[in-house]
Amino acid sequence: MPQTKARRTLKDAPIMWRRINSIGVILDCNSTYAANLGYAKSEILGRPIFQHVPKGEWQAMNDSLKAWFATGSVTDRKITFRREDGSTFPGSLHATSLYDENGELLGSNTVIFDLTEMTDEKIRGFEEYFEDANDELSEIRRAEYATMDRVSRSEYDGLKAMFEMLLETDLRNLKKG
Repeated sequence: MPQTKARRTLKDAPIMWRRINSIGVILDCNSTYAANLGYAKSEILGRPIFQHVPKGEWQAMNDSLKAWFATGSVTDRKITFRREDGSTFPGSLHATSLYDENGELLGSNTVIFDLTEMTDEKIRGFEEYFEDANDELSEIRRAEYATMDRVSRSEYDGLKAMFEMLLETDLRNLKKG
């Protein structure tokens, strides 16, 4: 999948990000997602999202998918995630939909926060990153949106929606669990 300028906002991002299709297969992820789960990116792409949760969490993940289908987004869905080594961590899942130029659902941009790492310092870093990324996306829109092809526009629109959702998320409340 080619990287658009908008997608490059995720390069070296402090957040765990993945993109899934409409049936829960992982199409892309960033290095933070792969590293935190202990997999090589090549071991993640093309696999179902259920691979990264313990079997006892499959229903919670399925409920999250249903909520996403019904509403187009999911915020602060508590799910336990499983790393490649078998260890687990409590997570908070946030997802926004990605649509094509005809308004057809392509999938979601999903961000997962490891709730064991939600220190005040980490939260400040996330908030700064969200603001910087949103500003960068606003600049891309101003300078390039009119000349983007439909795939790049879809990519841009999906990421802009994701960062707007994240800017509205009360990360300190997530910390309280």
